[in-house]
Amino acid sequence: MKFNRSARLDTSQVRDRRGSPGGRAGGFPGGRAGAAGGGLGLVGVIAVIVFAVLSGGSDGGGLAGGLLDQLGGDDGGSQVADNTELDESCRTGTDAGARDDCAVVAIVNSVQSYWSHAFDGSGEPYSNSPTVFYSGSTATGCGRGSAAMGPFYCPSDTTVYIDLSFWKELETQFGADASTFTQAYVIAHEYGHHVQDLLGATDSVTTRPGPASGSVRLELQADCYSGVWANHASTVPGADGQVLISDITDADIDNAVDTAGKIGDDWIQAHLGGSNPDPSKYTHGTTAQRQKWFKAGYSTGDPNRCDTFAASNLG
Repeated sequence: MKFNRSARLDTSQVRDRRGSPGGRAGGFPGGRAGAAGGGLGLVGVIAVIVFAVLSGGSDGGGLAGGLLDQLGGDDGGSQVADNTELDESCRTGTDAGARDDCAVVAIVNSVQSYWSHAFDGSGEPYSNSPTVFYSGSTATGCGRGSAAMGPFYCPSDTTVYIDLSFWKELETQFGADASTFTQAYVIAHEYGHHVQDLLGATDSVTTRPGPASGSVRLELQADCYSGVWANHASTVPGADGQVLISDITDADIDNAVDTAGKIGDDWIQAHLGGSNPDPSKYTHGTTAQRQKWFKAGYSTGDPNRCDTFAASNLG
């Protein structure tokens, strides 16, 4: 994956809390149970599934919903974003190619630009969702967000949260590729949840787990939306009208598909939960399903082909 070196980045879509004194490292999130959710399922879903397996609980609840139902906590107080350093360092596509934080800025710009144009054609309004960079943990509209959750979307404040150290966790704990496009797959998945929130799909889903549950369908649709963006990524302009991402290779897509293969409920339960896969506790879909729906979005480039709620066979 390559960025257009001369394209201008828009750091106003990101809020940088990494230097805020209000955070604390580690721990699980607390706050409004079930509100946080829509994560890719990487580190966060391990916590949910392992907790459910060990406790025998039946409430899976999206990325963190089931765990939030079980664990209390505070909202962590207020933390102030300071974009000074980000504004100075992340100006162009050249910067995006040199720094992970600037790359995320460029990806966020591209994903939101795509959906803004896609919504124009549908007659529905698209409103930008900010991405918050934080370290360790941070206050969110869904309670305290922790790096242990992995990236996640909070519908209560319509914001995506990410601790950038997560890319190393993706590589070391999951054995997944942590290249720039794999990061883009993660981010585009979270923005898929923002799209669902805007369209009302999120409100119609309960947290009850299961192989064909609303939670699984929501996650698979977000995977599909991520693939749709990937199909268009090399033609999406930024705020200055220049294309932000100049090239996505077959190897990039293969890496994203491989990552999807490492975050299915069945794979995580078997490899990281120490148990045989239990479909009654599925919240994000199987390895095969996650790969299928990402590829469906990528091959068609059509968000209308991502209606997992109408699908009789999820794959």
